[in-house]
This record gives sequence, structure tokens and C-alpha cells, in this order.
Amino acid sequence: MNPKRTRSSSERAESPLTAAILAGRWIRSAAVDDEHGRHWRANPDPRGRSAVTAEPWSLYSGAAGIVLFFLELAAATGHEAYLDDARAGARRLAATWREQSDLTLYHGLTGTMVALMEAGWALGDDRFETEAAAIADVIVSRRRLINGEVGWSPDPAQRGDGGIVLGLLRAAARLGVPAYEEAAVEAGARIARLPVPGHRFGDCADLPVDAVTPGFLAGTAGTAFLLARLYGVSGDNRFLLAARSGAEFVREISVLTGECAAVPHHVPEARGLHYLGFCSGSAGVARMFYELHRVAGDPGDMDWVERLARGIVRSGVPHRQTEGYWNVACQCCGAAGLIELFVGLWAATGRESHLDFARTLAANLIGRASGHDDRGYRWYQAYRRLRPEEVSADTGYMVGAAGIGTALLHLDAAGQADQARRVILLPDNPFSAIPLPATALRRSDGREHGDH
Repeated sequence: MNPKRTRSSSERAESPLTAAILAGRWIRSAAVDDEHGRHWRANPDPRGRSAVTAEPWSLYSGAAGIVLFFLELAAATGHEAYLDDARAGARRLAATWREQSDLTLYHGLTGTMVALMEAGWALGDDRFETEAAAIADVIVSRRRLINGEVGWSPDPAQRGDGGIVLGLLRAAARLGVPAYEEAAVEAGARIARLPVPGHRFGDCADLPVDAVTPGFLAGTAGTAFLLARLYGVSGDNRFLLAARSGAEFVREISVLTGECAAVPHHVPEARGLHYLGFCSGSAGVARMFYELHRVAGDPGDMDWVERLARGIVRSGVPHRQTEGYWNVACQCCGAAGLIELFVGLWAATGRESHLDFARTLAANLIGRASGHDDRGYRWYQAYRRLRPEEVSADTGYMVGAAGIGTALLHLDAAGQADQARRVILLPDNPFSAIPLPATALRRSDGREHGDH
């Protein structure tokens, strides 16, 4: 497939909001309705194929993530039609979730539960929250003994038990069920007792079997993030100590250049390969250090967040592609995930340089969109770095237009103190659900900074 030439950002006048609306048009072209509701094809291109294995329900690449996108698009535009899209997708999730066996956050039932909770809240439909609670009950009931301790699988990372624990913590807070938090803390205690450093991919054919990964979705940083979150919830110092152990390992293997930091994709073989994105690179690792700072208040953790952010900026992206930032645009490992980081950092710190860089990333991303056939915006990318010839344009959240559109909506929400709106953040995002610095919110309320 040969996508038509895209225009540079200087040739386009689209705002992030307009680009997100056009992404929604592309996703709508992939809609498939049946007696249960709606799902969306992963790639509506004629003869096109998805970058990932088909998961029509999942948060990663299927309906759960797309439901979240349409909820946000409705909030940003005020158009009820987008709520209809989200409602149709949520109805199908609610009707079919019992057919799923995977329990994880990004690929299974935990992600479906998160989407249904958000849909129930935004749409005012208690049926969706009832189904979300039923999913949470099933997840809790499926715990088993892992080496004599309670969990769901041997994998403690975000892609495994870590993501499930985060989802249950979200469910406990949203649905008001303490038993979900109790189950999450119990499973987290097993993870806290595991040896650090690192976790192995295990089932990744592109890596050596002894590869230790410090990144977020499948590595140390994501697990340390989880442990820091559990410390914030429970106050149990065991979680903080374990999170600190993971963070120290990440610091130890990172590369420092002046005031910048970069993290290896895996060790010991790839110390010089530095991903920048969310899944295995600086954007995800920065989340871990920010969560530690948020719950424990150590300024040294915030210093590492800024070091990682400076490393991304100094790399020359988005105008320069690197080995760790290739032809990829999505939330998982591309530009959209970087936008999420820098919008979050601006909300956390109020530093205009973070918001300016997010805007630079967005302008480049909008310039890379294809929309030659009036079916909306999509982004052709090589999702897998080691297979650059496999180019596709997906609709899903972590791999395609829904997640890219969501990042652009979060940027659109930033800077609008007089029209502040809540955005939907996944359980592994530590930043503010209202992407504005506290000083901006105070100014919008008519008070000067420092007033009480």
C-alpha cells in the first residue's frame, strides 16, 4: 500500500481539535454494527491490515479505547453525535465481555472495565457501571496462587498483573468498593517482594531470552510506578522501598549527558538503543519518576523527570528520526505518547517550554496525517521498528488514530483555563485529569497567584 503524499505542518492550518475531529471521521468509516452494538475495524483501508493481532474489544487496539476517544471528542466539541458513537461501542462491550478470557489492562477485561466506568459516568447510564462492577468481581474471583502468593499470572509488569492492579484501584475509587482495593494491595504485595532489577520480555521474539527491560509496559519502570501508586494508596512503606529499588536500577543503567538522561531499551545487549516513547522509553520512565515524586515528595525524582524530558528535546525529534524514534506516530511508542508526557509536565510544573514542545510535536504530527480521500485523518506508520516495511494506519488507541486524536484533544484542553475540562487518563497516567497548572486555574478564578 502506498499512502499519498502528506503535507508538511506549514502547509496545514488545522488546530489539534480539528485534526482530532478528522481522526474521528476516519474511525467512523471503520464502524461495524450488529445486534449487540458497535465495534470498529482495526484498519478500514481496502486490502489494509492492522499492525497488531485482531483484538476488537481491547483498550490497546479495539473498541474500549475508541469508546474513550469518542467520549473525549464529545466533551471537546459539545456534539451529541459522538456520545452516540461511544454509547454504541459501550453497549457492545457490556453485552460481550463475558466472551473474553484475557484479564489484562491493555488487552483484556481490565481495559473493558475502565472503558465502561468512563462511559457510565459520561453518559449517565448506570447499566455500564453495573457491568464494570461485574467485571471487577470476575477479576477478583480469578486470583490464584503464584509461587504460594496471590496473583493472576507470573508477569508483574504493566502488561500483566501490574495493569490489573491499577485497574482495580481505579474501580475501587470510582465504584466505591473497598474489596477491589484490598485485592489490588494483596496482589501488589507479591510484586513488591519480587527481586529487582528488571523483568524479562520472555515471549518477545525480537529480543534475546536474557534481555532485562527497564521500560514501562514490560519492565522495571512500570512495576516501580505500580508500587509507588500502591504506597500512595496504602501508606505501606514496603511498597515505597520496592519502588525505590526499581527506580535505582533504572538510574544505574541510564545514560547521562549533561542535564539529559536516556534509558536503554534492554540490557545487557542494547545499552545504546534509547527509545523515546511510552512503552519502552523515556516518556514511560518519566511517568514512574513523577509518580514517585507525587506520592513521596522527593525533589530528586522530579529532577529525573526533567532530565528525561530534556533528553527527548535534545534528541532533535520530531524533525529528526532516531533509532529509538522511527516512523511511528502512536501512543505506544510514537509522537502521541510524547505529547501526553509534555502536556502532563506542563500541568505539573507550569513551564511554558513543556507546552511549547507539545505544540511542536502536534504540528509535526498533524503535518504527517493522510486525508486524501475525505475519509478523515489517519497516520501511516511502521509500528514495529524492526519491520520498517510493514506500514499501516490503524484506528485503535495505543496503535492508531483514536490515541493520536486523544493526545491532540489533551493538548487542546491545555491552556484553556477559562474553559477547563476534565480529560480521560488511563490508570497508568500520573498527571492531572484537568491539564492546567494550579496557577492557571487560580488566575481563571479571578485570583492572583499566591491568594488564599
